[in-house]
Amino acid sequence: MESFVIEGGRLLKGIITPQGAKNEALQVICATLLTGDEVRIKNVPEILDVHNLIQLLKDIGVSVVRNAPNDYTFKADKVNLDYLQDSEFVRKSAALRGSVLLIGPLLARFGKAVIAEPGGDKIGRRRLDTHFLGFEKLGAKFIRDEERNVFEIKAQHPSSNTQHSSPNTLQGTRMLLDEASVTGTANIIMAAVLAEGTTTIYNAACEPYIQQLCKMLNAMGARISGIASNLLTIEGVESLGGTIHTILPDMIEVGSFIGMAAMVGDGITIKNVSLENLGIIPDAFRRLGIEIEVTGDDLFIPRQESYAVESFIDGTIMTLSDAPWPGLTPDLLSVLLVVATQARGSVLIHQKMFESRLFFVDKLIDMGAQIILCDPHRAVIVGHDRKIQLRGRRMTSPDIRAGIALLIAAMSANGTSRIANIAQIDRGYENIEARLNALGAKITRVND
Repeated sequence: MESFVIEGGRLLKGIITPQGAKNEALQVICATLLTGDEVRIKNVPEILDVHNLIQLLKDIGVSVVRNAPNDYTFKADKVNLDYLQDSEFVRKSAALRGSVLLIGPLLARFGKAVIAEPGGDKIGRRRLDTHFLGFEKLGAKFIRDEERNVFEIKAQHPSSNTQHSSPNTLQGTRMLLDEASVTGTANIIMAAVLAEGTTTIYNAACEPYIQQLCKMLNAMGARISGIASNLLTIEGVESLGGTIHTILPDMIEVGSFIGMAAMVGDGITIKNVSLENLGIIPDAFRRLGIEIEVTGDDLFIPRQESYAVESFIDGTIMTLSDAPWPGLTPDLLSVLLVVATQARGSVLIHQKMFESRLFFVDKLIDMGAQIILCDPHRAVIVGHDRKIQLRGRRMTSPDIRAGIALLIAAMSANGTSRIANIAQIDRGYENIEARLNALGAKITRVND
């Protein structure tokens, strides 16, 4: 296991460019299973979760060519479905949250899928009900094998089209999702594009990741309308072809860099952020008093000796909470929480989606932050107004987003900090220490 050793108190200055979006990458890479033709994907983030997913595709017979850094070509013309029953596949799937996105395309193209209950962040219950309810609506049947802890899913509707690639196919239908799950919506979309007839998905997630997936599938020959809304209409087609797709910049990394620049920046420019796809992320930081200057598609965050939390119009304490797009993404609440520790004023962070994501605040309290953890979902932060510097400490990263938040806290702290279990950070952030060291940080990767 590796750790980061961070020398705190160093100001960062310069230019940084965000990587490709992790969440989009996991979706569009899985979508390459929907065709036997070549699909080229550019701006792929070179991170642990993506590398593990690519290896999983190779294991099941997908040809993968790395054309250049961040640029891959996939060809799923020789998929080995027997490998899905192998214990090694089950083990690898269980270790990777993104593996759940294999179900939709496998089910659509081959009429069956086997998947382990996926792992990933330890941030609370992440149920798969939305995925399976959607598959069932399309006519699939799933059985949970308790002994192997795997799900077996099969299409049940006999195809009326003898030209269809599978002896069994899914049937288009109308559905109302029980929640606007991003991965659930993506999985159902990928299952529906090859289903017979028309599928409508209401209460669909409409994050930029989903929009990008739909645009890529349409470029492959799918017929999806309603993109960017919560009502999608999908006319099933017989087959899909190849395409070239470029992944958006990672909005979560952009937000992480805004938070980093606010805490330890001496003037940082974030390049090529795809501003139109950031939603209200910049405004969430502005509510904490962070100045953000926009020039074209770049953001500049100047050094601020002090930043003050806004109040609501009626004077009540500011609350930042997550919500489905176009609301604030839950993935940035950990960073916003850390930034609030040095603001002037108080703020309530309300993490609605995951019941364990705020538990990392005990590490910030050990560093000297003034935080009241009200319950698993809510924390009140009383800002120091930079009058009390956080103290360096030994910590462990529990998940990707808490990991980057702790890294930002450590860079702002007085003294040296050590963060263990940085594989969690590597899952979501590409070559992060080298990129931050280039701005003036001093972060060293060490073996425990």
